[in-house]
Amino acid sequence: QSQFVESGGGLVQPGGSLRLSCAASGFTLDNRSIGWFHQAPGKEYDGVSCINVRAGVTYYKDSVKGRFTILRDNAKNTVYLQMNSLKPEDTAVYYCATAHCWARGTSKTGSNWGQGTQVTVSA
Repeated sequence: QSQFVESGGGLVQPGGSLRLSCAASGFTLDNRSIGWFHQAPGKEYDGVSCINVRAGVTYYKDSVKGRFTILRDNAKNTVYLQMNSLKPEDTAVYYCATAHCWARGTSKTGSNWGQGTQVTVSA
């Protein structure tokens, strides 16, 4: 079964860091564009970042620019989201998915979300 498995979330104090992992299972990433999305309580899914290796493009939501970095390691079939200087408003469940990825945004392709990983930023 082809799926993404997200991990690396947790409880962290404001200003702290986390590194989320998105491991592809049952398929290889190849040159697929991959996006990170989050869903805060009571809110819709929102695109946080994406990477499009074919176009040489990465995208970051304005509120995370300069703090988050998206990385991919095809040898490990994994995409990462390095999250630094975390803020309480980053609290959400984070998901990865195949995505359309362009310089100004990202949108999920496919129909299903994975289980996600919870990030909670609180003192």
